Amino acid sequence: MSFLKLPTSPESSTNSEQKSTLLALDIGSSFVKCALAKPFNPQKPEKSIKFKKTLSSGKLRVLGFSHAPQLPGNMKEGRIVNIPGVVSVCEKAIASLESQTGEKAKSVVVSLSGELVKSKTSTIRYRRDTPNKPVTESELRELLDKIEKRNLEKFKSELSLETDNQDIKLSLINSAVVSISIDGYRINNPVGFKGAEVIVEYYTAFAPSVATSAIEKICAELELELLTVVVSPFAICRACLGDDVDVDFSAVIIDIGANSTGIAVVDSGDICGTKMFNIGGNAFTRQIAESLQITPKKAEMIKRSLDDTKISDSLITKTTAALDRSFSVWLAGVSLALEEFKNIEPLPSDIFLCGGSSNLLPLEETLAVSDWYKSLPFLKRPIIHLLDPTELPDFVFQDDSEKKHEAADASYINCLGLLRVAVDTLLVTPDKSSLRDKLSKLLSH
Repeated sequence: MSFLKLPTSPESSTNSEQKSTLLALDIGSSFVKCALAKPFNPQKPEKSIKFKKTLSSGKLRVLGFSHAPQLPGNMKEGRIVNIPGVVSVCEKAIASLESQTGEKAKSVVVSLSGELVKSKTSTIRYRRDTPNKPVTESELRELLDKIEKRNLEKFKSELSLETDNQDIKLSLINSAVVSISIDGYRINNPVGFKGAEVIVEYYTAFAPSVATSAIEKICAELELELLTVVVSPFAICRACLGDDVDVDFSAVIIDIGANSTGIAVVDSGDICGTKMFNIGGNAFTRQIAESLQITPKKAEMIKRSLDDTKISDSLITKTTAALDRSFSVWLAGVSLALEEFKNIEPLPSDIFLCGGSSNLLPLEETLAVSDWYKSLPFLKRPIIHLLDPTELPDFVFQDDSEKKHEAADASYINCLGLLRVAVDTLLVTPDKSSLRDKLSKLLSH
């Protein structure tokens, strides 16, 4: 994908304003969430709210958030199954956002989640036939192409078995260079270096082409230009890392949605991989409904009100017991996902939770006090945090108490990540033109 530049000269046309306004669209099983933002590079130094640092390129002024409830029959197991229905819900969420902000966007980034999204960080090493000649861009690109083709065949084989479809087609969604070294020397950009052995760690994510084509159709119906499709955990990582390519940030990030959970591991600023499995907040609600013999709607209300002093102790005890059974299955999924990060040892000790089901207090307590982590390569008990959007780097929110309250909702983290990816896709700055940086920000669609 080529990188585009936003207009740098002032234009008075509405079309120009729309092009510089970015839309994030998070199509979930329970809600469609969206956010609007504008990238900016102020002439005068401006300070971010939390980080008190001067803002430069790649920064985002968030204009507002909105959501609309998803309708029954639009989604199945996190997948879009009714395009016109989803378009209708998206229209409602976007119209509300445009009314709230007075802004419109023509460019959109859309998230993709679910167990059928496959990702892998591959390590490949090869000995060069001509160690005395400098590495070229074409040589590196050829190496990355080989990794992509190899992973494509691997994931195609896996999904063919899972879906019983031998003709399944996959699309490369996201890719990022994790690390490159020559003769044991880690470097940012190998082009121009000489050496015998090159080792590359490369992250790739693939999804069924039918899923990406559905998103393309939705964007066309909404008359929006689709910049790229992004794997949800990858987008959230980008929101945490911000614009600083040298950021030293390590964490396990767990995004708990309605029907699926996404996990990502970041090590010293490098996105090492993402995993997903199909257990989310709706499974917790079903367990409560079955155990208490109540409707799913009432079970959801109880689940969301466990910290309410009006809830009786007896009801809290019964609900917690039901949740414990769901949590044990969910934790098994988390453990299996983390076991696949064999290239990261030890695992980062900070775990950040986000997503619509992340603020469930019993879940946070279970992660914090149970022994679920002992079979995994953590050096110590992980510290559990609820990811706060207002503390993410490089985002500035409108000076409005209601917007700040919405921003503090961890379920909107994915939208902020999508906006971050939109800037990655659109902006190439003079001081960030290394091949590694381009490839790290390259989100192929």
